[in-house]
Parts: sequence; structure tokens; C-alpha cells
Amino acid sequence: MLARATSREKEFALRAVLGAGRRRLVRLLLVESLVLAIGGAALGVLIAWGGLKLIVAAMPQNLIPAESVIELNAPVMVFTLVVAVLTALIFGLAPSLRAARRDVNDPLRDSGKGVSGGFRTGRMRDTVVVMEVALSLTLLIGAGLLMRSFVALREVHLGLQADHVFETQLPLPADRYKTAAQVSGFFQPLLARVKALPGVVDATESSALPLYGGVDSKIEVLGKSHEDEWQALLQNISEGYFRVLRIPFKMGRAFSEAEINDARKVAVVNETFASTFLRGEDPLGRRIKLAGLETLADPVHEPWFEIVGVVRGWQVLLVRSEQTPVALMNDVRQAVWATDAGVALAFPGALEDPISQRLYAGPRFASLLMTIFGCLGLILVTVGVYSVLAYATALKTHEIGIRMALSAERADVFRLVIRTGLRLVTAGVGIGLIVSLLLGRAIEAELSRGVKPYDPVTLAGTTLLFVGTGALACWIPARRAARVDPMVALRYE
Repeated sequence: MLARATSREKEFALRAVLGAGRRRLVRLLLVESLVLAIGGAALGVLIAWGGLKLIVAAMPQNLIPAESVIELNAPVMVFTLVVAVLTALIFGLAPSLRAARRDVNDPLRDSGKGVSGGFRTGRMRDTVVVMEVALSLTLLIGAGLLMRSFVALREVHLGLQADHVFETQLPLPADRYKTAAQVSGFFQPLLARVKALPGVVDATESSALPLYGGVDSKIEVLGKSHEDEWQALLQNISEGYFRVLRIPFKMGRAFSEAEINDARKVAVVNETFASTFLRGEDPLGRRIKLAGLETLADPVHEPWFEIVGVVRGWQVLLVRSEQTPVALMNDVRQAVWATDAGVALAFPGALEDPISQRLYAGPRFASLLMTIFGCLGLILVTVGVYSVLAYATALKTHEIGIRMALSAERADVFRLVIRTGLRLVTAGVGIGLIVSLLLGRAIEAELSRGVKPYDPVTLAGTTLLFVGTGALACWIPARRAARVDPMVALRYE
């Protein structure tokens, strides 16, 4: 609208001379901009309707409450209509008021289209392009930071290896498995059957999935006094747990099968536990009380345990195999039913899936959304720079002919158009970088350790991407302008 209003100054002057009032000129441009804005909004709604389904499909399961429904409802449609009307008013009112207030004699004295709206005029039009570049760059830098954060998060060592591990939850019938002895009587033959399956390296069981915590329990450390209440999470595991997950020991050892069978009260803690409650002292051999075990349905009396090892920081069956975890599903199911036909597998699958869902799904989705918005902004910048420059070049065909008639080379014309476009892109990039640095603190809490809001790789890469895209958008109109025949250009109106 801004670019076209510049080219229609002579038309508006003729309308004014022929009796059209200023209100009529303003109304004309407002109606045109309103039609374009509503048409664009309608197209945007159609794209959003299709894109929303893809976004919802990619959304992590636990990101929003299950009862929530994401759809294009009435409030969204009303908001879209309001934005369309405001867009029409803002970008239609400015050129219409300018056209209505201008002296009608100035455009009529111009020799034609080739004189108005040149490379060095149209400040409002250029300002819009610069702001468009700045906003899009800010979005894309945010997307780049979140992507870098996601990559850094995936590179963090979790202290275990989840590849090639099959896991399933086993909801044991409460009427038959009330005591720890009954549960142990189920798992001992089951683990023996599973370990005998072809391709199985090892198997174990646990009261909770790795990285999903465990039972909250008050704790005491023998010989340690404290005023506040100490809390920790505990898991009941079988022998082989650390081998299956390949969890390295910082000191000490794992449980032995004899200790498990004899129900010896031994425990393995992580580095966080040792540093928090033992404060640099040697944890091996220290005795801790897990008071939470006294509150279970089958309570453990005098739950004092000896620490025998330190590792990095539902009943669950974990099976490490040489094949893909899903391929084990039927064999493991048959082994469970051979042990107890009344026990079913719940949520069987690869251990990597729940870990990925818990740790990576949220950051992955956030980076996906920001990338989509950033790419849309990049497309708008490309189209905007190309459209404005192509339109301005077409309007200045007459000026180009005069320049070439006065000995300007085609390379000079090419550089003029490229320089005009890159000036807008460079200004927008500069503003966008400043805004990104100022707003970087807003997303700093969402970034992984080691990724800063002023990450030089992201800033440099995004800047080069925008400058390169801007240069590409300028290249086509510049090439077209350089190929203009001077004789044709001089006759252009």
C-alpha cells in the first residue's frame, strides 16, 4: 500500500483537480487497504487451520492439560478480524492522508512515473521494510538460541545409557503381591526367564523409571545432626540395575545377588546425596535411615541401610538387548505370563522414548515454534525487500534511462539497486541485533547451561543468513534494471 500510494500521486492529483474531496481520497485508499487486509486475513486463517493440526500433532503430550482443546474458535477469529482492520487503518490511513494533504500542483508538474518515488525517496516505505527485517531477525535469533540450547541439552551426559533398553511397567495385582517377599518371588523367576531370551544382555527391575524420581522419604544419617528436615527420593531396584543402564560408579560397588536374596539392607547413593548430606566425607560404610520405608503397605522396620556405592547423579522391568527394544515385546510378554498370567505389560517400549519425552520434548517443541515463526519472518523479509525494490525499480525506469544516457554503465545501475536494498537490510539487521541483545534476558532461563543470549555463533550465523537473503532478494530487480534498454527507458512513462 505504501509503495503503490507513492506511484499514484499523479492519479490523486488529477482526481483532486476534477473535484474529488480529501475525504473521498482517504476513503478510497482505506477501502482498498481494508479489502487487501481482510483478504490476507482470510488466507492466513486457512493456512493457520491446516498448520494448527500439524503443530498440535507435534506438541508434547504433557505440555497442556488433557482437557484443553486448541482450535480456531470465535475469540481467535474476532482477534484476527480486529488485527486485519487495524492493519488496514494503519497502512491505509498514512498514505491516504499524505496524498490528501499534498499540493496537487507538484505531481502534475512531474514528467511522469519515472520521477516520483525513486531510490532515495519513500521514507515510510523504507521504514516498514527496516522494521520488518529487525522483527524477523529477532525471532530467528530467538529460534537459533533455542535450537543451540536443545543441541546442548542432548549432549549432556545423563549418567546412564538408554539405547537398546526395553522397558515396561508391570502393575502387579494388589491382592496377590502385598509384601516385598511376594514381589521378589515374582521378579526372581521372571528375570531369569527374560535373561534367557535370545539377544538379551541383562535385565533388572526398579520401582521407578530412571530420571523419574522415586518415593519421597525423610532421611537421617547416623552421626549427623540437623535442624531442618532432610528429604530424598528412593528406588527399590534389583541386582543388575547398574549394568543394564551402564551407570558408572564414582566409588564403591553395586549390590550383589547374595545381598538381594538375603535382603541385606544396603544402599547406593548418587553424588548429589553425598555432597548434600555428608559434605565431603567418605560415604562408603555410612548408615542412613530411610524413614519413608516405614510408611509403606509392607513397612520395613528399622530401615537403616549401609551405603556401599556412589553413582553419578510403579515396578519397572528393564532389559538390555542386542536388538531393537520393540522386537523384544512379545518375548518379554510371554516371559511375564509364564511367571504370572494375571500380570499385564503397561506402556512397553524403548527406554529412550519416556526419557526423550520428559527431558527433550518441551525444548524441542519450543525451538520448533520459534523456527517456524523465524522462517515465516525470513520469507516475509525476502518478499518485502524484493517487492519494494522491484516496484521502486519499475517506477524509476525513466531515471535509469537518463543515467545510462549520461554514460552510466550497467554495472553502476546494478550496484545502485543492490546498494539501495542492502542499505535497508543492514539497517534492519543492526536494529534487530540490538533488540535481540536487550530481550535476550527474557529467554535466558530457557537456555541450557553454556548457551548465552549473546551466543556469537547464533548471532553471526543469523546475521549472515539475513544479509545473504537480502542480497538475493535485491539481485533479481538489480539484474532487471541493469538490462534496461536506455532508449526504451527514456520513453517510459
